[in-house]
Amino acid sequence: MAYRSDEVKKGVVRAPHRSLLKATGLTDEEIRRPFIGVANSTNDIVPGHIHLDKIAEAVKAGIRLAGGTPFEFTTVGICDGIAMNHPGMKYSLPSREVIADSIELIAEAHRFDALVLIPSCDKVTPGMLMAAARMNIPGIVVSGGPMLAGKYRGKDIDLISVFEAVGAVGAGRMSNEELEEYESYACPTCGSCAGMFTANTMNCLTEALGMGLPGNGTVPAPYSERIRLAKQAGIAVMSLLESNITPGRILTKEAFRNALAVDMALGGSTNTVLHLAAIAHEIGLDFDLGMVDEISMSTPNLCRISPAGHHHIEDLYRAGGIMAVMAELSKGGHLYPDVVTSTGKSLADNLKGVQVLDADVIRPLSNPYSKTGGLAILFGNLTPDGAVVKQSAVAENMLKHSGPVRVFNGEPAATEAVLGGKINPGDVVVIRYEGPKGGPGMREMLTPTSALAGMGLDDKVALVTDGRFSGGTRGAAIGHVSPEAQEAGPIAVLRDGDIVEIDIPGRKLNINLSDDEIKARLKDWCAPELKVKKGYLALYARMVSSAAKGAIIE
Repeated sequence: MAYRSDEVKKGVVRAPHRSLLKATGLTDEEIRRPFIGVANSTNDIVPGHIHLDKIAEAVKAGIRLAGGTPFEFTTVGICDGIAMNHPGMKYSLPSREVIADSIELIAEAHRFDALVLIPSCDKVTPGMLMAAARMNIPGIVVSGGPMLAGKYRGKDIDLISVFEAVGAVGAGRMSNEELEEYESYACPTCGSCAGMFTANTMNCLTEALGMGLPGNGTVPAPYSERIRLAKQAGIAVMSLLESNITPGRILTKEAFRNALAVDMALGGSTNTVLHLAAIAHEIGLDFDLGMVDEISMSTPNLCRISPAGHHHIEDLYRAGGIMAVMAELSKGGHLYPDVVTSTGKSLADNLKGVQVLDADVIRPLSNPYSKTGGLAILFGNLTPDGAVVKQSAVAENMLKHSGPVRVFNGEPAATEAVLGGKINPGDVVVIRYEGPKGGPGMREMLTPTSALAGMGLDDKVALVTDGRFSGGTRGAAIGHVSPEAQEAGPIAVLRDGDIVEIDIPGRKLNINLSDDEIKARLKDWCAPELKVKKGYLALYARMVSSAAKGAIIE
């Protein structure tokens, strides 16, 4: 069969190209084989990425076993935890676009025939999926796998435990010595942080979309099974190439609906709404928040993984993983079984013989945590284009809440107020000018939400923002408020003392102002200058879309 890589290696006119390929040590036989790009986001600072060199070696071994020639190249990867609560977080979401662009650049310039994509953390997985969708050549994702939970005095802890411990220390509920123990034991291995945070949610949804092999989302990073999975991914991509199964055949509307159903069953990160929308855009599919909420309203929440509960990803793995979740969902007709997957088989074939191994971790359809999914989309006069909340992590008494607004123009001021004990029970903390344009970069707000939880206020105080929340956030934390403040959204004209009304079951987020009052305030409002004047963030701020569209570059 003809290959894209023939354009750089076949015929007399390509002798100079072959000469350069031989300079890398390739033999004639290796040059004749299909060229498979291996995009690796390894680096030395991100715990989820420090072991990806071993994953890449396993992938390349699998490709060679199946008759291909692998070419490894790298892209960027940011640790959201390390970037949290300082200017570095402005760069996290924008890095998603750089990741997608860099993979496209390398793979197109060198005419790779297929791709294996090796991500781990928050923006890397969606960025790689965006590249695969955009290029639409055979491709498969194999992540680095989740971190194991930490152990502290007989209980499991994770990174979010440390963030919440900071708030506990500030409230006098924990000593500095105990905090030091937390920070030493919370993150004991390589891998993406151990809960159902954004990285693990996206790696699980990659499996649900059909772009990763069974096990991609849950096999722990330190396990030898992860190395075997990487070899299998290298072998599988050669089969996808032979059968011409491209992302366009896998990433269908039905596949996205399957992924959303799994997202709701898992109670995944609110960030998945941004990322799935961006991936769908690259493949040319419509993705609207109404569809997200439609699926949420009809899909039961079967899992409560940290931060929503005490289980971790290793427990989900032990219970049968994402395939077991999908097998349970399929019993109720919540999935489209005929979709094509990266195994080369249909989802129905992949699920044959799969069963839930621990009903405490993956509840049956007959006994869900709730009859609706883990995420909810809210609309109202405060958020005409929609906002997102992880309802499975909200205390029952906060599902409906009305309270006075405390307005902060940016995360730092809000964090200072929270840690300074200046937020009262019943308040609605509003953090604005942190959206895709206004931030720029749409920072995550894990520090203030974790501080509230650590202080015991997560069931008494709501937080509303045009920025984002970490997948590790719990409480009545409502993000992605659109339009954002920078774009003249109603959130821009809120004042201290205004009353916000939250009704998560009713899918409403309103401010007790008339339409005329909101219009009058907006008439007197002027958009502030963009905060960044040069560099990548300045370019990003000028070109990025609303969060309601996935914060894509337009």
